[in-house]
Amino acid sequence: MTLSSGSSDEVPVPAHIHYELVLQILERASSGYQQLHSAVIHLRKALRLQKQFEEEWQLGGGSVEYQWSLNRDRPQAQSK
Repeated sequence: MTLSSGSSDEVPVPAHIHYELVLQILERASSGYQQLHSAVIHLRKALRLQKQFEEEWQLGGGSVEYQWSLNRDRPQAQSK
């Protein structure tokens, strides 16, 4: 995979803890439920792929900014 930083050398990605939280919840409930077990497998694969991407991005000179919230780009309220 070839990565190009484009106009910015920083890429926003989900914080790893978000995967871990969902995985722990699903793993506790997934015994006997094939669909939940499948979701756990897919989430583990997604986390592995994200980590791979992060390593390649950083090797190319980019930096990773972990996102902890969806509200990051929300405009600040202007005072009057």
